[in-house]
Amino acid sequence: KQWYQRRVRGENRVIRFKCTLQNTIADVLRSRGWQEVKEESGDWDFYWADVGWMREVFDHCYMEEHMRLNHFRNHYELTRKNLMAKNLKRLRKQIERDSGKIEAAKCDFFPTTFELPADYHIFVEEFKRSPNSTWIMKPIAKSQGKGIFLFRKLKDIMEWKKEDSWKIDGTKDDREPVENYVVQRYIDNPYLIGGRKFDIRCYVLVTSYIPLKVWLYRSGFGRMSNTRYSLDSIEDTYVHLTNVAIQKTAPDYDPEKGCKWSLIQLRMYLLAKHGPEAVETLFRGMDDIFIKSLQSTQKIMINDKHCFELYGYDILIDETLKPWLLEINASPSLTASNQTDYDLKFKLLHDVLTIIDMEGKLSGKEKRVGGFDLMWNDGPVHCEELSMEGAPNPPYTTNTMLGCFNNREENLKKMMRSHGSSNKA
Repeated sequence: KQWYQRRVRGENRVIRFKCTLQNTIADVLRSRGWQEVKEESGDWDFYWADVGWMREVFDHCYMEEHMRLNHFRNHYELTRKNLMAKNLKRLRKQIERDSGKIEAAKCDFFPTTFELPADYHIFVEEFKRSPNSTWIMKPIAKSQGKGIFLFRKLKDIMEWKKEDSWKIDGTKDDREPVENYVVQRYIDNPYLIGGRKFDIRCYVLVTSYIPLKVWLYRSGFGRMSNTRYSLDSIEDTYVHLTNVAIQKTAPDYDPEKGCKWSLIQLRMYLLAKHGPEAVETLFRGMDDIFIKSLQSTQKIMINDKHCFELYGYDILIDETLKPWLLEINASPSLTASNQTDYDLKFKLLHDVLTIIDMEGKLSGKEKRVGGFDLMWNDGPVHCEELSMEGAPNPPYTTNTMLGCFNNREENLKKMMRSHGSSNKA
Protein backbone atom coordinates (compact mmCIF):
# COMPACT_ATOMS: atom_id res chain seq x y z
CA LYS A 1 0.00 0.00 0.00
CA GLN A 2 2.86 2.37 0.76
CA TRP A 3 4.27 1.73 -2.70
CA TYR A 4 0.86 2.40 -4.23
CA GLN A 5 0.68 5.73 -2.41
CA ARG A 6 4.16 6.63 -3.68
CA ARG A 7 3.06 5.72 -7.22
CA VAL A 8 0.03 7.99 -6.98
CA ARG A 9 2.33 10.84 -5.91
CA GLY A 10 4.42 10.16 -9.04
CA GLU A 11 7.55 8.76 -7.37
CA ASN A 12 9.47 6.15 -9.36
CA ARG A 13 9.87 2.57 -8.28
CA VAL A 14 10.65 -0.56 -10.26
CA ILE A 15 7.51 -2.61 -10.88
CA ARG A 16 7.82 -6.30 -10.03
CA PHE A 17 6.28 -8.76 -12.47
CA LYS A 18 5.69 -12.48 -12.84
CA CYS A 19 5.03 -14.19 -16.15
CA THR A 20 4.16 -17.83 -16.82
CA LEU A 21 4.99 -17.54 -20.53
CA GLN A 22 8.41 -17.23 -22.11
CA ASN A 23 7.51 -15.64 -25.42
CA THR A 24 6.66 -12.16 -26.69
CA ILE A 25 4.93 -11.01 -23.49
CA ALA A 26 8.04 -11.80 -21.40
CA ASP A 27 10.14 -9.73 -23.82
CA VAL A 28 7.73 -6.80 -23.54
CA LEU A 29 7.65 -6.89 -19.75
CA ARG A 30 11.46 -6.90 -19.55
CA SER A 31 11.73 -4.11 -22.15
CA ARG A 32 9.83 -1.74 -19.85
CA GLY A 33 12.56 -1.99 -17.22
CA TRP A 34 10.35 -3.90 -14.80
CA GLN A 35 11.89 -6.39 -12.38
CA GLU A 36 11.14 -10.08 -12.98
CA VAL A 37 10.19 -12.22 -9.98
CA LYS A 38 10.99 -15.88 -10.58
CA GLU A 39 10.46 -17.31 -7.09
CA GLU A 40 7.12 -19.08 -6.67
CA SER A 41 6.40 -17.20 -3.44
CA GLY A 42 7.89 -13.86 -4.53
CA ASP A 43 5.89 -10.64 -4.21
CA TRP A 44 4.66 -9.13 -7.46
CA ASP A 45 2.80 -6.06 -8.68
CA PHE A 46 1.82 -7.37 -12.13
CA TYR A 47 1.20 -11.00 -13.12
CA TRP A 48 0.70 -12.37 -16.62
CA ALA A 49 -0.76 -15.70 -15.48
CA ASP A 50 -2.11 -18.73 -17.30
CA VAL A 51 -5.71 -19.87 -16.87
CA GLY A 52 -4.56 -22.80 -14.73
CA TRP A 53 -3.22 -20.38 -12.11
CA MET A 54 -6.54 -18.53 -12.13
CA ARG A 55 -8.40 -21.78 -11.51
CA GLU A 56 -6.12 -23.09 -8.76
CA VAL A 57 -4.67 -20.05 -6.95
CA PHE A 58 -6.69 -16.87 -7.56
CA ASP A 59 -9.42 -17.56 -4.98
CA HIS A 60 -6.77 -18.03 -2.27
CA CYS A 61 -4.69 -14.99 -3.21
CA TYR A 62 -4.85 -11.64 -1.39
CA MET A 63 -4.32 -8.75 -3.79
CA GLU A 64 -3.34 -5.24 -2.77
CA GLU A 65 -4.94 -2.18 -4.35
CA HIS A 66 -2.32 -1.62 -7.05
CA MET A 67 -1.86 -5.24 -8.24
CA ARG A 68 -2.95 -6.23 -11.75
CA LEU A 69 -3.71 -9.60 -13.36
CA ASN A 70 -4.46 -10.57 -16.97
CA HIS A 71 -7.65 -12.67 -16.53
CA PHE A 72 -11.07 -12.27 -14.99
CA ARG A 73 -11.99 -15.04 -12.55
CA ASN A 74 -14.63 -16.70 -14.77
CA HIS A 75 -13.27 -15.67 -18.17
CA TYR A 76 -14.40 -19.05 -19.52
CA GLU A 77 -18.03 -17.82 -19.67
CA LEU A 78 -17.03 -16.09 -22.90
CA THR A 79 -14.20 -18.28 -24.15
CA ARG A 80 -15.44 -21.85 -23.72
CA LYS A 81 -17.32 -22.65 -26.90
CA ASN A 82 -20.41 -24.12 -25.23
CA LEU A 83 -20.75 -21.30 -22.67
CA MET A 84 -20.22 -18.63 -25.32
CA ALA A 85 -23.10 -20.09 -27.36
CA LYS A 86 -25.34 -20.41 -24.28
CA ASN A 87 -24.73 -16.80 -23.24
CA LEU A 88 -25.25 -15.43 -26.75
CA LYS A 89 -28.53 -17.37 -27.10
CA ARG A 90 -29.69 -15.95 -23.75
CA LEU A 91 -28.82 -12.40 -24.86
CA ARG A 92 -30.73 -12.87 -28.10
CA LYS A 93 -33.85 -14.04 -26.23
CA GLN A 94 -33.59 -11.12 -23.82
CA ILE A 95 -33.30 -8.59 -26.67
CA GLU A 96 -36.26 -10.22 -28.45
CA ARG A 97 -38.38 -9.88 -25.28
CA ASP A 98 -37.32 -6.29 -24.67
CA SER A 99 -37.06 -4.89 -28.20
CA GLY A 100 -38.59 -7.35 -30.67
CA LYS A 101 -37.36 -9.77 -33.32
CA ILE A 102 -35.83 -7.17 -35.65
CA GLU A 103 -33.44 -5.94 -32.96
CA ALA A 104 -32.74 -9.51 -31.81
CA ALA A 105 -31.75 -10.42 -35.38
CA LYS A 106 -28.62 -8.28 -34.86
CA CYS A 107 -27.39 -11.16 -32.68
CA ASP A 108 -27.49 -13.60 -35.60
CA PHE A 109 -23.72 -13.53 -35.99
CA PHE A 110 -22.86 -17.00 -34.70
CA PRO A 111 -23.74 -20.32 -36.38
CA THR A 112 -26.51 -22.64 -35.15
CA THR A 113 -24.86 -24.42 -32.21
CA PHE A 114 -25.62 -27.41 -29.98
CA GLU A 115 -23.66 -29.06 -27.18
CA LEU A 116 -23.08 -32.81 -27.40
CA PRO A 117 -23.95 -35.20 -25.93
CA ALA A 118 -26.42 -33.10 -23.89
CA ASP A 119 -28.32 -31.68 -26.91
CA TYR A 120 -27.94 -34.72 -29.16
CA HIS A 121 -31.66 -35.39 -29.74
CA ILE A 122 -32.43 -31.70 -30.34
CA PHE A 123 -29.53 -31.56 -32.79
CA VAL A 124 -30.82 -34.62 -34.68
CA GLU A 125 -34.14 -32.84 -35.28
CA GLU A 126 -32.29 -29.84 -36.75
CA PHE A 127 -30.00 -32.14 -38.77
CA LYS A 128 -33.00 -33.89 -40.38
CA ARG A 129 -34.52 -30.55 -41.40
CA SER A 130 -31.50 -29.87 -43.64
CA PRO A 131 -30.07 -33.31 -44.54
CA ASN A 132 -27.50 -32.05 -47.06
CA SER A 133 -25.81 -29.59 -44.73
CA THR A 134 -22.23 -29.81 -43.54
CA TRP A 135 -21.59 -29.61 -39.78
CA ILE A 136 -18.42 -29.03 -37.77
CA MET A 137 -17.52 -30.63 -34.42
CA LYS A 138 -15.28 -28.79 -31.93
CA PRO A 139 -14.14 -29.82 -28.43
CA ILE A 140 -15.45 -27.22 -26.00
CA ALA A 141 -12.16 -26.38 -24.28
CA LYS A 142 -9.38 -27.00 -26.81
CA SER A 143 -7.62 -24.55 -29.12
CA GLN A 144 -5.37 -24.43 -32.20
CA GLY A 145 -7.72 -26.66 -34.20
CA LYS A 146 -7.25 -29.72 -31.98
CA GLY A 147 -10.00 -32.33 -32.27
CA ILE A 148 -12.03 -30.48 -34.92
CA PHE A 149 -13.67 -32.38 -37.79
CA LEU A 150 -16.45 -31.92 -40.37
CA PHE A 151 -19.25 -34.38 -41.10
CA ARG A 152 -22.45 -34.87 -43.11
CA LYS A 153 -23.76 -38.16 -41.71
CA LEU A 154 -25.04 -38.93 -38.22
CA LYS A 155 -23.11 -42.20 -38.15
CA ASP A 156 -19.92 -40.12 -37.91
CA ILE A 157 -20.89 -38.84 -34.44
CA MET A 158 -22.61 -41.90 -32.96
CA GLU A 159 -20.31 -41.93 -29.93
CA TRP A 160 -21.92 -38.61 -28.85
CA LYS A 161 -25.40 -40.10 -28.98
CA LYS A 162 -26.99 -39.43 -25.60
CA GLU A 163 -28.17 -42.64 -23.99
CA ASP A 164 -29.28 -43.64 -20.51
CA SER A 165 -26.30 -44.57 -18.37
CA TRP A 166 -28.25 -47.60 -17.09
CA LYS A 167 -28.63 -50.73 -19.20
CA ILE A 168 -31.92 -52.54 -19.73
CA ASP A 169 -30.99 -55.20 -17.14
CA GLY A 170 -30.56 -52.48 -14.47
CA THR A 171 -26.74 -52.49 -14.36
CA LYS A 172 -24.75 -49.30 -14.79
CA ASP A 173 -22.96 -48.68 -18.09
CA ASP A 174 -19.24 -48.41 -17.23
CA ARG A 175 -18.13 -46.87 -20.53
CA GLU A 176 -15.92 -43.80 -20.26
CA PRO A 177 -17.99 -40.61 -20.74
CA VAL A 178 -17.37 -39.00 -24.10
CA GLU A 179 -15.60 -35.60 -24.31
CA ASN A 180 -18.02 -32.67 -24.57
CA TYR A 181 -18.16 -31.03 -28.00
CA VAL A 182 -20.14 -28.31 -29.71
CA VAL A 183 -21.59 -29.02 -33.11
CA GLN A 184 -22.21 -26.05 -35.41
CA ARG A 185 -23.65 -25.58 -38.85
CA TYR A 186 -20.58 -25.17 -41.05
CA ILE A 187 -20.41 -21.87 -42.91
CA ASP A 188 -19.88 -23.41 -46.34
CA ASN A 189 -19.91 -20.18 -48.38
CA PRO A 190 -16.83 -18.36 -47.00
CA TYR A 191 -15.38 -15.32 -48.73
CA LEU A 192 -12.34 -16.53 -50.68
CA ILE A 193 -9.12 -14.75 -51.63
CA GLY A 194 -7.22 -16.51 -54.39
CA GLY A 195 -9.60 -19.43 -53.97
CA ARG A 196 -8.56 -19.86 -50.31
CA LYS A 197 -10.55 -19.58 -47.12
CA PHE A 198 -9.43 -17.24 -44.33
CA ASP A 199 -10.54 -15.90 -40.98
CA ILE A 200 -9.62 -12.71 -39.12
CA ARG A 201 -7.93 -12.39 -35.73
CA CYS A 202 -8.84 -9.19 -33.86
CA TYR A 203 -7.68 -8.09 -30.42
CA VAL A 204 -10.09 -6.66 -27.85
CA LEU A 205 -8.99 -5.43 -24.40
CA VAL A 206 -11.52 -5.27 -21.56
CA THR A 207 -10.38 -3.33 -18.48
CA SER A 208 -13.73 -3.45 -16.68
CA TYR A 209 -17.09 -5.23 -17.01
CA ILE A 210 -18.99 -2.96 -14.61
CA PRO A 211 -19.05 -0.48 -16.18
CA LEU A 212 -18.08 -2.13 -19.46
CA LYS A 213 -14.90 -0.55 -20.86
CA VAL A 214 -13.60 -1.93 -24.15
CA TRP A 215 -10.56 -1.12 -26.31
CA LEU A 216 -10.16 -2.34 -29.90
CA TYR A 217 -6.73 -2.74 -31.49
CA ARG A 218 -6.35 -1.34 -35.01
CA SER A 219 -4.03 -4.07 -36.26
CA GLY A 220 -4.70 -7.77 -36.63
CA PHE A 221 -4.37 -10.30 -39.40
CA GLY A 222 -6.17 -12.61 -41.77
CA ARG A 223 -5.14 -16.27 -41.49
CA MET A 224 -5.24 -17.98 -44.87
CA SER A 225 -5.67 -21.64 -45.66
CA ASN A 226 -2.73 -23.18 -47.51
CA THR A 227 -5.01 -25.10 -49.89
CA ARG A 228 -7.76 -24.00 -52.30
CA TYR A 229 -11.26 -24.24 -50.85
CA SER A 230 -13.55 -27.09 -51.83
CA LEU A 231 -16.45 -28.91 -50.20
CA ASP A 232 -15.45 -32.10 -52.01
CA SER A 233 -12.89 -32.95 -49.33
CA ILE A 234 -14.34 -32.24 -45.90
CA GLU A 235 -11.66 -34.44 -44.28
CA ASP A 236 -8.83 -32.14 -45.43
CA THR A 237 -8.00 -29.85 -42.49
CA TYR A 238 -5.62 -27.77 -44.63
CA VAL A 239 -8.67 -26.67 -46.67
CA HIS A 240 -11.11 -25.91 -43.85
CA LEU A 241 -9.10 -24.90 -40.75
CA THR A 242 -7.07 -21.70 -40.91
CA ASN A 243 -5.30 -22.13 -37.54
CA VAL A 244 -1.56 -21.52 -37.90
CA ALA A 245 -0.93 -24.61 -35.75
CA ILE A 246 -2.64 -26.67 -38.48
CA GLN A 247 -1.38 -24.83 -41.56
CA LYS A 248 2.29 -24.89 -40.54
CA THR A 249 2.29 -28.70 -40.75
CA ALA A 250 1.42 -28.57 -44.47
CA PRO A 251 4.23 -29.96 -46.66
CA ASP A 252 4.62 -26.72 -48.66
CA TYR A 253 4.25 -24.27 -45.74
CA ASP A 254 6.77 -21.40 -45.83
CA PRO A 255 7.37 -20.04 -42.29
CA GLU A 256 8.72 -16.71 -43.61
CA LYS A 257 5.75 -16.04 -45.88
CA GLY A 258 3.32 -17.78 -43.54
CA CYS A 259 -0.37 -17.66 -44.40
CA LYS A 260 -1.21 -14.22 -43.05
CA TRP A 261 -2.30 -10.86 -44.38
CA SER A 262 -2.21 -7.78 -42.20
CA LEU A 263 -5.63 -6.35 -41.42
CA ILE A 264 -4.82 -3.12 -43.28
CA GLN A 265 -3.91 -5.18 -46.39
CA LEU A 266 -7.17 -7.07 -46.08
CA ARG A 267 -9.23 -3.91 -45.63
CA MET A 268 -7.61 -2.22 -48.65
CA TYR A 269 -8.23 -5.36 -50.75
CA LEU A 270 -11.92 -5.39 -49.78
CA LEU A 271 -12.22 -1.64 -50.44
CA ALA A 272 -10.83 -2.11 -53.94
CA LYS A 273 -13.21 -5.01 -54.65
CA HIS A 274 -16.42 -3.80 -52.99
CA GLY A 275 -16.17 -0.07 -52.25
CA PRO A 276 -16.25 1.88 -48.97
CA GLU A 277 -19.95 1.52 -48.14
CA ALA A 278 -19.94 -2.30 -48.18
CA VAL A 279 -16.66 -2.47 -46.25
CA GLU A 280 -17.84 -0.02 -43.57
CA THR A 281 -21.02 -2.07 -43.14
CA LEU A 282 -18.86 -5.18 -42.69
CA PHE A 283 -16.59 -3.56 -40.09
CA ARG A 284 -19.54 -2.02 -38.19
CA GLY A 285 -20.95 -5.55 -38.06
CA MET A 286 -17.70 -6.72 -36.50
CA ASP A 287 -17.95 -3.92 -33.91
CA ASP A 288 -21.44 -5.20 -33.03
CA ILE A 289 -20.01 -8.69 -32.53
CA PHE A 290 -17.39 -7.44 -30.08
CA ILE A 291 -19.82 -5.43 -27.96
CA LYS A 292 -22.81 -7.79 -27.97
CA SER A 293 -20.66 -10.81 -27.11
CA LEU A 294 -19.20 -8.94 -24.13
CA GLN A 295 -22.66 -7.75 -23.07
CA SER A 296 -23.83 -11.37 -23.11
CA THR A 297 -21.59 -12.10 -20.10
CA GLN A 298 -21.55 -8.68 -18.44
CA LYS A 299 -24.02 -9.63 -15.69
CA ILE A 300 -22.37 -12.95 -14.85
CA MET A 301 -18.70 -12.03 -15.20
CA ILE A 302 -17.02 -11.56 -11.82
CA ASN A 303 -15.79 -7.99 -12.17
CA ASP A 304 -12.58 -7.26 -10.25
CA LYS A 305 -10.64 -3.99 -10.38
CA HIS A 306 -7.38 -5.97 -10.35
CA CYS A 307 -8.27 -7.84 -13.56
CA PHE A 308 -8.22 -7.16 -17.28
CA GLU A 309 -8.48 -9.43 -20.31
CA LEU A 310 -6.97 -9.40 -23.79
CA TYR A 311 -9.31 -11.43 -26.01
CA GLY A 312 -8.46 -12.85 -29.42
CA TYR A 313 -11.60 -12.82 -31.57
CA ASP A 314 -11.79 -15.10 -34.62
CA ILE A 315 -14.17 -13.76 -37.28
CA LEU A 316 -15.15 -15.40 -40.59
CA ILE A 317 -16.57 -13.42 -43.51
CA ASP A 318 -18.96 -15.17 -45.90
CA GLU A 319 -19.40 -14.45 -49.60
CA THR A 320 -22.12 -11.87 -48.85
CA LEU A 321 -19.66 -9.94 -46.60
CA LYS A 322 -21.52 -10.98 -43.44
CA PRO A 323 -19.19 -11.41 -40.43
CA TRP A 324 -19.55 -14.53 -38.26
CA LEU A 325 -18.11 -15.09 -34.78
CA LEU A 326 -16.22 -18.39 -34.70
CA GLU A 327 -14.71 -18.25 -31.22
CA ILE A 328 -13.12 -16.03 -28.58
CA ASN A 329 -9.77 -16.84 -27.00
CA ALA A 330 -8.80 -15.87 -23.44
CA SER A 331 -5.19 -16.79 -24.17
CA PRO A 332 -4.57 -15.76 -27.79
CA SER A 333 -1.24 -17.08 -29.03
CA LEU A 334 1.60 -14.70 -28.19
CA THR A 335 4.25 -16.88 -29.84
CA ALA A 336 5.39 -15.30 -33.11
CA SER A 337 5.47 -17.29 -36.35
CA ASN A 338 7.88 -14.82 -38.03
CA GLN A 339 9.39 -11.34 -37.54
CA THR A 340 6.31 -9.49 -38.80
CA ASP A 341 4.12 -11.45 -36.41
CA TYR A 342 6.54 -10.74 -33.54
CA ASP A 343 6.51 -6.99 -34.27
CA LEU A 344 2.70 -6.89 -34.28
CA LYS A 345 2.39 -8.81 -30.99
CA PHE A 346 5.20 -6.87 -29.29
CA LYS A 347 3.52 -3.54 -30.08
CA LEU A 348 0.08 -4.90 -29.15
CA LEU A 349 1.28 -6.07 -25.72
CA HIS A 350 3.28 -2.89 -25.12
CA ASP A 351 0.10 -0.90 -25.68
CA VAL A 352 -1.89 -3.21 -23.39
CA LEU A 353 0.57 -2.48 -20.57
CA THR A 354 0.42 1.26 -21.31
CA ILE A 355 -3.38 1.18 -20.89
CA ILE A 356 -3.15 -0.87 -17.67
CA ASP A 357 -0.90 2.01 -16.52
CA MET A 358 1.08 0.51 -13.66
CA GLU A 359 3.30 3.62 -13.77
CA GLY A 360 0.36 5.97 -13.19
CA LYS A 361 1.05 8.18 -16.24
CA LEU A 362 -2.38 8.35 -17.90
CA SER A 363 -5.17 10.78 -17.11
CA GLY A 364 -7.91 8.17 -17.52
CA LYS A 365 -9.64 10.30 -20.18
CA GLU A 366 -7.73 8.92 -23.20
CA LYS A 367 -9.69 7.68 -26.22
CA ARG A 368 -6.59 6.45 -28.02
CA VAL A 369 -3.50 4.74 -26.59
CA GLY A 370 -0.95 3.50 -29.13
CA GLY A 371 -2.80 1.17 -31.49
CA PHE A 372 -5.88 0.88 -29.24
CA ASP A 373 -9.07 2.90 -29.65
CA LEU A 374 -11.57 3.11 -26.78
CA MET A 375 -14.79 1.85 -28.42
CA TRP A 376 -17.08 1.46 -25.39
CA ASN A 377 -17.11 3.19 -22.01
CA ASP A 378 -20.46 2.29 -20.43
CA GLY A 379 -21.83 3.22 -23.86
CA PRO A 380 -20.46 3.87 -27.36
CA VAL A 381 -17.46 6.21 -27.61
CA HIS A 382 -17.54 8.71 -30.45
CA CYS A 383 -14.59 9.47 -32.67
CA GLU A 384 -12.76 12.79 -32.77
CA GLU A 385 -10.09 11.60 -35.18
CA LEU A 386 -11.97 11.73 -38.48
CA SER A 387 -8.98 12.15 -40.78
CA MET A 388 -6.54 9.27 -41.20
CA GLU A 389 -3.47 8.85 -43.32
CA GLY A 390 -3.58 5.80 -45.56
CA ALA A 391 -7.36 5.27 -45.34
CA PRO A 392 -10.48 7.14 -46.49
CA ASN A 393 -12.36 9.28 -43.99
CA PRO A 394 -14.95 7.02 -42.35
CA PRO A 395 -18.62 8.02 -42.72
CA TYR A 396 -19.32 7.07 -39.07
CA THR A 397 -18.51 8.58 -35.70
CA THR A 398 -17.85 5.46 -33.59
CA ASN A 399 -14.33 5.44 -32.18
CA THR A 400 -13.09 2.33 -34.00
CA MET A 401 -10.40 2.19 -36.69
CA LEU A 402 -10.03 -1.56 -37.24
CA GLY A 403 -7.74 -2.21 -40.19
CA CYS A 404 -6.96 1.51 -40.59
CA PHE A 405 -3.58 3.23 -40.50
CA ASN A 406 -1.91 2.50 -37.14
CA ASN A 407 0.42 5.43 -36.37
CA ARG A 408 0.88 4.18 -32.80
CA GLU A 409 4.42 5.55 -32.27
CA GLU A 410 3.29 9.08 -33.13
CA ASN A 411 0.29 8.74 -30.81
CA LEU A 412 2.39 7.43 -27.90
CA LYS A 413 4.98 10.20 -28.24
CA LYS A 414 2.28 12.87 -28.38
CA MET A 415 0.48 11.35 -25.40
CA MET A 416 3.66 11.08 -23.30
CA ARG A 417 4.64 14.66 -24.13
CA SER A 418 1.23 15.84 -22.99
CA HIS A 419 1.70 13.91 -19.73
CA GLY A 420 5.18 15.34 -19.23
CA SER A 421 6.96 12.02 -19.89
CA SER A 422 9.86 11.11 -22.15
CA ASN A 423 9.07 7.38 -22.12
CA LYS A 424 10.07 5.78 -25.38
CA ALA A 425 7.57 3.47 -27.06
